[in-house]
Amino acid sequence: MTTTTLDTARALVENALADFLATHDPQKMDNVTFRGLRFDAGLAWVHFPVGRGGLGVRPDLNRLVEEGLRKAGAAPQDPATFFIALAGPTIATHGSDEVQKRFLRPMFTGEEKWCQLFSEPGAGSDFAGLGTRAVRDGDEWVVNGQKVWNTLAHLADWGMLVTRTDPEQPKHKGMTYFAIDMHSPGVEVRPLRQMTGEAEFNEVYMTDARVPDAHRVGDIGDGWRVALTTLMNERTAIGGGGGGNSKRRGPIDETVRIWNEIPSDLQTGAHKDEMMRLWCRSEVLRLTNARGAAAAKAGNPGPEGSIAKLMLAEFNKDVTAFTVGLLGAKGMIEFDFTFRRPDGLSVDGADGGVRHSFLRSRANSIEGGTSEIMRNILGEQVLGLPGEPRVDKAIPWIKVPRN
Repeated sequence: MTTTTLDTARALVENALADFLATHDPQKMDNVTFRGLRFDAGLAWVHFPVGRGGLGVRPDLNRLVEEGLRKAGAAPQDPATFFIALAGPTIATHGSDEVQKRFLRPMFTGEEKWCQLFSEPGAGSDFAGLGTRAVRDGDEWVVNGQKVWNTLAHLADWGMLVTRTDPEQPKHKGMTYFAIDMHSPGVEVRPLRQMTGEAEFNEVYMTDARVPDAHRVGDIGDGWRVALTTLMNERTAIGGGGGGNSKRRGPIDETVRIWNEIPSDLQTGAHKDEMMRLWCRSEVLRLTNARGAAAAKAGNPGPEGSIAKLMLAEFNKDVTAFTVGLLGAKGMIEFDFTFRRPDGLSVDGADGGVRHSFLRSRANSIEGGTSEIMRNILGEQVLGLPGEPRVDKAIPWIKVPRN
């Protein structure tokens, strides 16, 4: 994109935002109505097509909208709608016109919440080995199987579901992607209690659950390619959530706050050196995300998103462990049992401070792709290193040995 074209696109977004705010005050409207009008004005995802919540410009210009709306007093996004960052781009890229028209707007307004139904007990890191079956029955598909580690599934109205539709094909080719109604008969959600005291993860069982073919996302057998769009956006969304700066609070900012509050005899030189190393890592993460956003021109993120995801997962574990250590014995024995998160996920025993973050960060190197898998992706798809031997890639899925 040339400088002139970029300036034109920027002006288009700025003018659309100015016109929108001139007639819609976010502080005088409920959030659902406001977000619906924002979608209609093309200010939901500015890189989406006109009429689908966008203006057809490059995705990094979306920050102009977010910054402008924040200054105007718009309410923050409901944490329970996180999956619009995954489902939205996937449906916009691969969904039919009917699927886009049906799902994008209520997804963005938060009227319909989503979850991700990918991992299975026998198909986590090897996601393409999944075994949940979908069998065609006229204009519907009958689904049987189990998914696990499904964040927010207990709050979701719809699920991003990847199934095995042709077990005679190699594992990457016999998959199909659907939007499944989480309230439909045959869908059961069971909570998984975490060591934080919460139950934000779930396992989902589907027993003869029916999905209309009209809710299929992408072509039959093309589920792997569609799922990659979701996964790339997931890693970018997770990886973009870290790094502190003067405007947005990150994990390191909590560390600095606690450092300034602890007794001076605990502020050792060794602790200060380690805190500065962590601060530098946080700043590198922030700048990496900023560089990635500046380089984005159109479409969905590539494997580079795994860089920030890997960095964030390892950084969060290190910085929260260090910060709990700063608290000394208090870090082990004093918990605040009154904390409740606004998304309704927490239960008794969940701590709202660094202790909770320390426990929760253990999941960061697993969710959205393990750190080991991220390193494989970076080695093969970013650095161009030879891939690990895969003996099951070309044979039919049904002939692949499994536990």
